[in-house]
Amino acid sequence: MTVALMWEARAAAGRGAELLAWARAQRLAQEPLRRETFRAPQDRVLVITWWDAEYDAELPELPEPDGDLVTRAVHRWRFEPVDGEPGR
Repeated sequence: MTVALMWEARAAAGRGAELLAWARAQRLAQEPLRRETFRAPQDRVLVITWWDAEYDAELPELPEPDGDLVTRAVHRWRFEPVDGEPGR
């Protein structure tokens, strides 16, 4: 099974590039199957990692950045693929 972990943070005003660099520099205890990093308006950074694991497996995740780098706590979600959707 494949599990995708999503990590999303919003940088403090004007610190989007710094948050992006911080997120890209973070190493995980294990290498995921795939890792992608995105940015969006309002200095948001999104990291998605894909793992060959069960949905509830214990997996390494990016930590919380220093409090002054972000405007709120990091949002984290876990997703599993959906096969056989009607119309697909």
